[in-house]
Amino acid sequence: MDAAIVAASARGTLVYFNPAAADLLGLKEEQTGLTLSACLNPESALVQAVATALKDNVSITEHELLLHTAHGEVYVSLTASPIESPEAAALLEVRQIDQQRRIVNEERLQAQQQANRELIRNLAHEIKNPLGGIRGAAQLLSTELAEAHLKEYTQVIIEESQRLQGLLDRLLTPHRLPKLSELSIHEVLERVRSLMLAETPNGLSVKRDYDISLPSLIGDREQLIQAILNIVRNAVQAMAGVGEVVLRTRITRQATLNRKRFPLAIMVQIIDNGPGIPEALKETLFYPLVSGRPGGTGIGLHLAHTYISQHHGAIEFDSRPGYTCFTLMLPLNGWQANLASEKA
Repeated sequence: MDAAIVAASARGTLVYFNPAAADLLGLKEEQTGLTLSACLNPESALVQAVATALKDNVSITEHELLLHTAHGEVYVSLTASPIESPEAAALLEVRQIDQQRRIVNEERLQAQQQANRELIRNLAHEIKNPLGGIRGAAQLLSTELAEAHLKEYTQVIIEESQRLQGLLDRLLTPHRLPKLSELSIHEVLERVRSLMLAETPNGLSVKRDYDISLPSLIGDREQLIQAILNIVRNAVQAMAGVGEVVLRTRITRQATLNRKRFPLAIMVQIIDNGPGIPEALKETLFYPLVSGRPGGTGIGLHLAHTYISQHHGAIEFDSRPGYTCFTLMLPLNGWQANLASEKA
């Protein structure tokens, strides 16, 4: 069984566990006969659920429970039920739901991003026309003014209008379809690495952890460079240019991305030892115009998510103080035909 099964006696001692429970909870054969609180964290929801089931003779169910295990933090659903057996009085069933959570979160984020893209696209088109008028009027006014200090004010208007124009252009750019070609993901990563080391020559270490056996993929080279560059640049800015970034590649088999199964996918991980992502930003990190940095536009990660989505891939992250890892999943085959049919 995939589920972790644990049986406890009426006194709360461990009488049985299956291999899945041994793997997930770190249980050992020699712990049989000890109390569950001695085998697991006494404050664990698992121990509390079994105790309640035994005490009140009722079934207890918990959904989306964050559990600390030997493999790290995982989300589980658990059910503790009283049973009638010569040796056991309660049965605990624990199922990992990380995959289901990831799929649900991915779908929610995709739907939200689509709504955001449509809203911003409409707003950008509405803003571009009056913005061009403001810039043109400021340029004409500048030619009519004799005083240099007054011309400085019109120059500010012109420069700020151009900055806003550039921001709008970046918001509208993702709506083009990828220009596909065969490429190596390592060439993309090496380009990003050289750019970041040129921007931050002192205090930054960018290490490689590549699987050199990875095959080529079909994608848009410039979009992938921009997506990964935005993530790395965000990490470097969060570390104030001093720290370590690791670029890692691996192969993943039977990957489910956007509810589609791909036999092979390339996994790219971007890991840094910076301060981590604030909790308040985690739910909206990929939304446009959301930034935790003073002066940030909040466009970089939004564009990264858009570009990876256009490659039928997925992007997620794990972050805590001293460790942040962005994981990009790019399917190796099967989606080019889908894209061609969408164009048609």
